[in-house]
Amino acid sequence: MSRILLLTGASTIVIPALELLPHSLIVAPLSPQSVSSHPDIDLILIDGVTDLVGAKSMSIMLTSAHLPVPVLLVVPETSLSALDSSWGVTDFVMPSATLAEIDARIKLAVALTATAGSTGISHSGVSIDESSYQATVSGRPLDLTFKEFELLRFLVANPGRVYTREQLLSDVWGYDYFGGTRTVDVHVRRLRAKLGDHESVIGTVRNVGYRFAPTGADES
Repeated sequence: MSRILLLTGASTIVIPALELLPHSLIVAPLSPQSVSSHPDIDLILIDGVTDLVGAKSMSIMLTSAHLPVPVLLVVPETSLSALDSSWGVTDFVMPSATLAEIDARIKLAVALTATAGSTGISHSGVSIDESSYQATVSGRPLDLTFKEFELLRFLVANPGRVYTREQLLSDVWGYDYFGGTRTVDVHVRRLRAKLGDHESVIGTVRNVGYRFAPTGADES
């Protein structure tokens, strides 16, 4: 069940079917104050049937505010030609839509927004939280230095791809790093030690470099 905020200038629900869906619906005036008064929501619906001009202004304002929730515009078929990317809405729905279509659009918008906002990477038991700079393996926190974290994050984000030591120095340490490629070997060895039973996920490709190997393949 999603918590939906419907912004409208009408005295009645612009999509009657909404009240039949198993979602929590809050109806509020079409104004910025309504959004700030209801921060704990999953999706915003904007009534473009009653006031299309006001709905466009509100859509653009919400887009510029970078809210972490999807915005759906309720718009009649006769006004579809007015929509373009400048509105910034996640999706639109017509007031005549069926119950199933409305529910599907709501669920898809909420799910896609949640996925887009995710700051985590996970593969083969290794999880990376980029927002907090935390890494775990099978739920166990890893005590990593900054560069160890950056190297592991880079490899996990590109599973299966082989990188030479020079490429890793460039992508993880940066072009302004003057150390030798042995630095990569040292960090890989330390990472493997900290990964414990999962050390084989960092595979060695003989005479080439390293890769994040979900199968645990090591060709050294």
